[in-house]
Amino acid sequence: MSIPLLEYTPSSQNQRVEGYEVPNEDTPTIYRLSAAIDNTDVDEIIWAAYRQIFSEHLIIASNRQSFLESQLRNRAINVRDLIRGLGKSEVYRTQVAELNSNYRLVDITLKRFLGRAAYNKDEEIAWSIVIATKGLHGFIDALLDSEEYLENFGDDIVPYQRRRFKDRPFNLVNPRYNSYWRDRQTMIYLGGRSFYTARTSGTLTKDDIRRAIPANFMALAGNIITPERNYQRTIASVTSQIKDIQIPDTSRDEETPQPTVKPTAVALPYRYIPGVKTT
Repeated sequence: MSIPLLEYTPSSQNQRVEGYEVPNEDTPTIYRLSAAIDNTDVDEIIWAAYRQIFSEHLIIASNRQSFLESQLRNRAINVRDLIRGLGKSEVYRTQVAELNSNYRLVDITLKRFLGRAAYNKDEEIAWSIVIATKGLHGFIDALLDSEEYLENFGDDIVPYQRRRFKDRPFNLVNPRYNSYWRDRQTMIYLGGRSFYTARTSGTLTKDDIRRAIPANFMALAGNIITPERNYQRTIASVTSQIKDIQIPDTSRDEETPQPTVKPTAVALPYRYIPGVKTT
């Protein structure tokens, strides 16, 4: 039995608030299949679908889905079926889904398929459970069959970012360059081994350690690690030095005559001498 979607409270975002802004370059272009009158319009719809779901980073000839394009041109499928096929494609699975944790996959997929970011962490947790129980295809189906998708895009409109005011578009966020992906690539390079295991294991050869640890890692670690200090020995050494120190006698004998300073006459200008009249 599948786990139902957990309840979460939607937060106020731009797309949930009525807008009165003047249309400008940030206003999204709506691509509608029913408005296409020739092959050029269909090509624009296909390009918009690729750009929204795959992002411009993945629009290359080898990632094209020719079967879906042909079906759309012949009106055998609608735009929602095209979007569903792109989300379930091998390209989206290998280049987006497998490069991220479930939480970030939820955020990226919501931005590309529903045109908005995740409301909060509760929504990310709820949809990540759907991914864990139904897989990526079940997650895509749940989004495209949701009331929110049908209300905003239906069967005829390519999804778009609803009411963008700043920052780069959602569909241009590259899913590859993230801390999760970088850590995962490091573990793949190490073959599941950690730096500590590769360094301390006695069964590995010198070549194995060099493959697992970068050449400058140990030198860098040696510069960072501070040398150990024996505090007990330091305290004992300081204590012994204090005991051997002899303080010199600086006291003075009271009978020793003290030197006296005789007053010396100072020749001042005559105008400063009292009682002297100047002429």
